[in-house]
Amino acid sequence: MGAGKLDKRIDLIATTKVGDGMGGFTESDSTVASDIAAAIWPVSGKEQIQSMQNLGTITHRIRIRYRSVLHSSWRVLWAGRYFAIVSIIDPNMGHRWLDLMCKEAA
Repeated sequence: MGAGKLDKRIDLIATTKVGDGMGGFTESDSTVASDIAAAIWPVSGKEQIQSMQNLGTITHRIRIRYRSVLHSSWRVLWAGRYFAIVSIIDPNMGHRWLDLMCKEAA
């Protein structure tokens, strides 16, 4: 895959918990990396009705250049949409690309 196929720009977001001093915590998002070249493909989608609400789940594969540090607890932000990383795949263990299997909740 050439660099021309990585035609989207994404950000990687980490959620951190900060103690509030009273035994609780607050969560805040911080951008770990921004403006990363990526390719995004929809893989599947499904709809279900739960508690009288229509819930949709769309799964995507997001390909980026290899990074040695990437956590599945991070999220991907693209065009105002958030994707939770479900798994990280290094195709052929070549350390060239990473495929992020993600889930977007509608």
